[in-house]
Amino acid sequence: MLDDTTREELLDRAEAPAREAIRLHQFYAGKIELWPKAAVRDIDDFAYWYTPGVAEPCLAIAENPELSYELTGRGNTIAIVSDGSRVLGLGNIGPEGAMPVMEGKALIYKLLGGVDAVPICLGTQDLGRLIRAVRQLEPSFGGINLEDIEHPKCFTLLDRLREVMNIPVWHDDQQGTASVTLAGLINALRVVGKPLASARVAVLGAGAASIAVARFIIAAGVDPDQVVMTDSKGILNKRRRDLREKSTPAWELALLTNGEGRSGGIPEAMAGMDAVIAYTTPGPGIIRPEWIADMASDPIVFACANPTPEIWPWEASEAGAAVVATGRSDLENQINNSLAFPGIFRGALDVRATGITDEMAIAAAYELADYAADPANGGLRADHLLPTMGERDVVPRLAAAVGTKAVEQGIARRPLGRDDLITLARRHVERAEAGNRQLMAGGLIAPMPDAPHPDMGAIDG
Repeated sequence: MLDDTTREELLDRAEAPAREAIRLHQFYAGKIELWPKAAVRDIDDFAYWYTPGVAEPCLAIAENPELSYELTGRGNTIAIVSDGSRVLGLGNIGPEGAMPVMEGKALIYKLLGGVDAVPICLGTQDLGRLIRAVRQLEPSFGGINLEDIEHPKCFTLLDRLREVMNIPVWHDDQQGTASVTLAGLINALRVVGKPLASARVAVLGAGAASIAVARFIIAAGVDPDQVVMTDSKGILNKRRRDLREKSTPAWELALLTNGEGRSGGIPEAMAGMDAVIAYTTPGPGIIRPEWIADMASDPIVFACANPTPEIWPWEASEAGAAVVATGRSDLENQINNSLAFPGIFRGALDVRATGITDEMAIAAAYELADYAADPANGGLRADHLLPTMGERDVVPRLAAAVGTKAVEQGIARRPLGRDDLITLARRHVERAEAGNRQLMAGGLIAPMPDAPHPDMGAIDG
């Protein structure tokens, strides 16, 4: 049992980033800006980069649009698109409120994946207008990352755009979150010695993340009859008329899962289960210790709500959880899409994939799990399910897994082998890291003002 002093120290550490965030954002006035990558020795060089010389690449691209990937930065540039309708655990705070998240994501894409990402927060939350707006971005970008869009709209938006666009369209709250969660579950079950095929899993929440998680774990081999899901009205089952009338993805999963026909709420969903995966509302107090005690032996608890988990990890451990994870980067066992999206998009861009399939994301999940399980990378422990964001080899490994799967599925316009993909990914990431170091060393990025340093792990090297 933790004493009161230790509890206060843990809570203070967990709340520290939020206390400093406003001050630091104001100091830097945002997190990203644009710099040229073409050499400009003097004013005469604009004759190459602009008029009159620029006419030649323009004409070449007009004749063959695929050359836009070689003559412009399109092939390494994506748009991060949001309407601000469901931001983190904050709800519908609008496009302006969403911008700090999109900028933060762009920063991660660049420094961890070497991917240039442009935040675009659209001034509409209408589905039809969003579809039209994103489609019109295609000529400028190599891919689209949809972010923080409310459900069920996010499902339709992703499906429609994947049908009509010829570049990767990815909803990170679905595919990214599900990929990392699947990787974490694979390794958590390895830690407690239970096979994936016979695992009983409660999935709390029926939003974009939870539905994608359920879809992914079933695709990876979990028996759908042994999956029990909940939403705000209780357990998903075939008797839920409200779900049947709406005909949403939640209804499809209500038909597929819960072979026992359970009803009730969260405690009934968790009873006797091997693992609980929660993407609900910020806690604590959403998951109670006595419900963990009622789970199977050596229970696994993933409390992934942001910014505050459904139960604090130390409370879950005290209740008997053998493995605990959260969505926070300042706590052990982070289950967060930031572990996946830089490497997954890196691989998709490098083979010029026309899409990012669920199979590509699941391949990334197994690669992520196997990377962490390797003794050379720390090996599996209850407090080490996955690597951290800063481990340099993660992105190249994921990029290779994703790129080779795209080639295998026949959707790569530039088929590359695993070794070539790893080399290319490392080159992109090393360039981004070197650029950041030089900008800081030269004072072009101002030194961080005095602030506590979260213990998140540095970028290796």
